[in-house]
Amino acid sequence: MIRILLFLAVVFVLGLGFAWLADRPGEMVVTFSGYQYQVSLMVAAVAVVAVVAAVMIVWWLLKALWNSPYTISRYFRVRRRDRGYQALSTGMIAAGAGDGALARKKTKEAAKLIRSDQEPLIHLLEAQASLLEGDHEGAREKFETMLDDPEMRLLGLRGLYLEAERLGDRNAARHYAGRAAAMAPQLAWAAESTLEDLTGRGDWDGALKLVEAPKSTRQIERDAANRRRAVLLTAKAQALIDSDPNAAKTAALEANRLRPDFAPAAVIAAKLLFRQNDVRKGAKILEAAWKAEPHPEIAELYTHARPGDAVLDRLNRAKKLQEMKKNHAESSLAVARAALDAQDFSTARKEAEAAIRMDRREGAYLLLADIEEAETGDQGKIRQLLSKAVRAPRDPAWVADGVVSERWAPVSPITGKLDAFEWRAPMERLGQLIDSDEDAPDAAVPTIAAPIEPAKENVIELNPAGSAERPTTAAASESGEDDVAPVNATAFAAVPPDAEAVEPAEELARLPDDPGVDPDDQDQKSPRKFRLF
Repeated sequence: MIRILLFLAVVFVLGLGFAWLADRPGEMVVTFSGYQYQVSLMVAAVAVVAVVAAVMIVWWLLKALWNSPYTISRYFRVRRRDRGYQALSTGMIAAGAGDGALARKKTKEAAKLIRSDQEPLIHLLEAQASLLEGDHEGAREKFETMLDDPEMRLLGLRGLYLEAERLGDRNAARHYAGRAAAMAPQLAWAAESTLEDLTGRGDWDGALKLVEAPKSTRQIERDAANRRRAVLLTAKAQALIDSDPNAAKTAALEANRLRPDFAPAAVIAAKLLFRQNDVRKGAKILEAAWKAEPHPEIAELYTHARPGDAVLDRLNRAKKLQEMKKNHAESSLAVARAALDAQDFSTARKEAEAAIRMDRREGAYLLLADIEEAETGDQGKIRQLLSKAVRAPRDPAWVADGVVSERWAPVSPITGKLDAFEWRAPMERLGQLIDSDEDAPDAAVPTIAAPIEPAKENVIELNPAGSAERPTTAAASESGEDDVAPVNATAFAAVPPDAEAVEPAEELARLPDDPGVDPDDQDQKSPRKFRLF
């Protein structure tokens, strides 16, 4: 577009010049070799322009003729290169599609048409073709060759890293990832692998330096970067809590500043402040974290902030937490635990039952059982509450990769991933849970009807020595019908030697809240105690 405008501007200027000369008539006289040439000014101007144009055309022709060998060779070279790039492109597509034969064919074709030192992608295509053919040794050699080329070095390190991961050699993989991270910290795969290595060795300072690179290049969101840094600072504070309390406090406070809602950071920061008798600041940190998300560790540390406090003072502090986060199960449980310590059983029972109504789970029933034992000692009710605790959903815990931990940890013990632990309820127990009468309606128990009149024939002597005899039905031997008589525990006291072995009858499970009944007495009261298959 700019060239067109410039061309139009030049034509416009020339037009104005010729128009100006046409309005001003004149003559131009040229004397040369005794001859005098006289022409008008307009003709002279046109002649000058024509001469200049002719000179330019002649110069262009002479230059084209002089450069024709180079132009022809460049044409064939460009054509050859285009064919090579076409083969390279087809080979890369074939490698991505998993066609190893076509990828190898196009690799050879591209290598003939393009020099490998001019196009490094030929090395990549060759390595990919080797991997598709199963020649991992050849692929590793090609990746190692890439390390000598500064332009291909990162690609070679990536290939060697993946090969080490495939072979399960974690040390070699982390070595290649560390070299790549030193050259280009913005590479996610290199940074993550190196970060796992540093956190696994407990080098929290090195890990903190490493996570700053993606943050500075804005390759990670600000909230995610702050979360990761807070996790590392919390881990550092845990490692230095005994050896260097001041450095641990500095790290914990910075972690809490980055993520005030991160419970482990708030807990360790407040714990270090309490050790230095700064109860007010530590309490504020815990209160801010509690408002964001109530956590039992926060409640435990907050209520025991002053070791010398009386149990009533701890109860008041728990009630203060409850005021900050009303209608939450953790608030009610915190007050219930403090009330149980203070022997305020009515408050403890009320808050525990309120917690169950808000969030029915195992810990609330166990706490209610402790309250029942401390107040009444009623073993029947205690067993009933314990049975409900077994059937209730599990309490939240720190879970990472299937591992359930009571304490937070910075990395997963299975995969080594940073910030893998989450505060959530673990997986439910396997198997069908049987609810008590209070939680579910009664289920109908199948029964087997006894015969109306007991048969008097075919008496089987259970005791050959002459002890008590018991009649059985005659229909089983005469008509073949499946009439079954009631069976009790005495009937199994003795069995004829030639009797066919059968599986024992299944006994219905007693409810856990049953204070206990003798099995023999229960057999006499209810013939529906057994099932026969």
